[in-house]
Amino acid sequence: MKPSRWLFVSIAVGTAMQFSAFGQTNPCPRFSAGSVVRNPPALYSQNGSLTVNLSYNTTTDADGRILYCFTTSQGVESPTLYVHPGDHLIVNVKNNLPLPAPASAMQMSTNAALVCGAPTMDASSVNIHYHGTNVSPTCHSDEVIHTLINSGQTFTYNIAFPTDEPPGLYWYHPHVHGIAEVAVQGGASGAIVVEGIEDLQPGVAELAERVLIIRDQTVAGKPMPGGAVPAWDLTLNYIPIAYPTLIPAVIRMQRGGREFWRVSNSSADTILDLQVLFDGTPQTLLLVGLDGVPVGSQDGARQSKLIPITDLRLPPASRMEFIVTGPSASVKNARFTTQAIATGPNGDNDTARTLATIVGSDTSDGVSTVPAVSGPPWQPRFADLQTAQVTTQRKLYFSENADQTQFFITVNGQKPVVFSANNPPAVVTTQGSVEDWTIENRAQENHEFHFHQIHFLVLSQDNFQINGSQPVQAIQNQLMDMIEVPYWDGNPAHPYPRVTVRMDFRGPDIGDFVYHCHILNHEDQGMMAIIRVKAAP
Repeated sequence: MKPSRWLFVSIAVGTAMQFSAFGQTNPCPRFSAGSVVRNPPALYSQNGSLTVNLSYNTTTDADGRILYCFTTSQGVESPTLYVHPGDHLIVNVKNNLPLPAPASAMQMSTNAALVCGAPTMDASSVNIHYHGTNVSPTCHSDEVIHTLINSGQTFTYNIAFPTDEPPGLYWYHPHVHGIAEVAVQGGASGAIVVEGIEDLQPGVAELAERVLIIRDQTVAGKPMPGGAVPAWDLTLNYIPIAYPTLIPAVIRMQRGGREFWRVSNSSADTILDLQVLFDGTPQTLLLVGLDGVPVGSQDGARQSKLIPITDLRLPPASRMEFIVTGPSASVKNARFTTQAIATGPNGDNDTARTLATIVGSDTSDGVSTVPAVSGPPWQPRFADLQTAQVTTQRKLYFSENADQTQFFITVNGQKPVVFSANNPPAVVTTQGSVEDWTIENRAQENHEFHFHQIHFLVLSQDNFQINGSQPVQAIQNQLMDMIEVPYWDGNPAHPYPRVTVRMDFRGPDIGDFVYHCHILNHEDQGMMAIIRVKAAP
C-alpha cells in the first residue's frame, strides 16, 4: 500500500459526497456540473491479492434517469482497483436491486450444466466483465455468457491475473446480454490498473497520475438527437457535461507540469475523439498505452516507445494513456475536448464538447503519483505476435436488418443470427493457434469490434477514406482489444470498410467466450457471437 495514494482515497470519497445533489443516503452519488475533477477512490492489492466487497445498487436522479452503481461496504462508489501481474482480484458481489415483477423473468436458454449463478434472467440481473484483462473465461472468473446474479443474491469472482499481464488501464462493467446498455449508461463501471507501466516506460515514473473515466447517459427530457443535440450526454468522473448548457468540468493542473493521464471511454454507445487545446491549438500528447498495453512494447525490445499525437479516436470501451504538459501562465484558454464524430446515416449524433476546462495552478489537484521505476522491463504477453506463424485466416462482417431491430456479427459463409447464450460457437479454434481476422462493416453506421480474453495486433485499416473517415495511424501495429470499423456509404460500387487483426490463442485461456460490437445498444440487440478455444492436444 502506498500511503500517498491511500490518503487520496479518503479525500476523493468525501468530495464526492460533498458535491452530490442527493446527500450521503444516495447509493449512487453524482457530482454537480462544473465540479473539480479528482481521481476516483482507489484500492490497492497487498501481498498478491485484493479483496473487494461490492454491492450493486440503483436509484433515480433529479432528471428521472435510472442510475446504477457498484459500491463498497463503506459506501465508496466505483473504486479504481490496482493490482500487479500475478495477483488475485477477489470480488464479492451482492445484488441490492429490488425484486422485479414476476412477468419480467425469463428462463435462460442454455444447458443447465453451463449455468453459472442464477439459472433465470430478469430485469435485476447483473454480472461483471473485467474488460481487456487476459484472464480465464471460466465460471467465477471473467465469464459473461452464463453468469447471472439476481436480486438478493451474492456471487464471488476470483480473477487470477497472468504473471505477464501487460501493465496499464482496464475496466469493469456489467455484461448481461439484453440489459448491458442501461447498466453501463446508469454508471455501473470502474477502472482497473495493472501496475508496473513505469518499468516499461520510465517517462511516466513519479509523474502526477490522473484517472479519467468518461461515461455517457441519456439526455434529460430525451430530445430528438440532431444538430447540436447529442444522442447521449457525457460525464467525466461522474461530473455531468449536460445538454443544453454543456458546462464543462474543471481540471486543476500545475502550470507547465507534466502529468500522466489514464483515460477510459467507459460509455455504452458514444465514440470520442480526444484533444487538449491551448488557445485553440491542439497540444502534442505522448501516447504511452492503448487498451492496457504500453505502445511499442511488443516488438522484442520490451521498452515502450512514446508516440506523439494531437488527438486520438476512442470507440466505446477503449482506453488511452498519455503524458500531457500543463498550460503556461500565458495560455488564456485550455480545454480537454472531444471532437464531433461522423457515425453514418444510421449512427448516433456524437457532437463536439468541452469535457473540462484546464486551470493552471501552482500544483496539480486531485491526483495520485506514479511509483518510481522498480526493476527492468519484463517480457510482456503477445511480444512476438507480429512474426508468429499464422495458422488460419477468417473473414467476418457486421450487418443489420432493414429496420435496425436486429444486429449481427457473422462469419463469412454462415447465416446471420442474433446472439443467444444457447447458440453454438460461431468459431472453433485450438489453443496455440494464431489467426488473421478481417472484419468488414456492411452497415451504414459505425461498429466497434471487441474481443474478450485476448488482445489482437492491428495489421491494416482499409477502405476508410471512401466515406471520409481516416485510418488511425497511432494504433497501427499496436495491441488492442477494441477497434472501430467505420460505416459503409451504401454504394454497391464501393468496397466495405474493414480492418485486419492478428488473434493470439497461444495463451492459457480455453473455453467459450465472446466477441461483439461494443456499442452496447448493438450488442444487446444481437451483435455478439461465441468462440470456443479447445485445449491443445
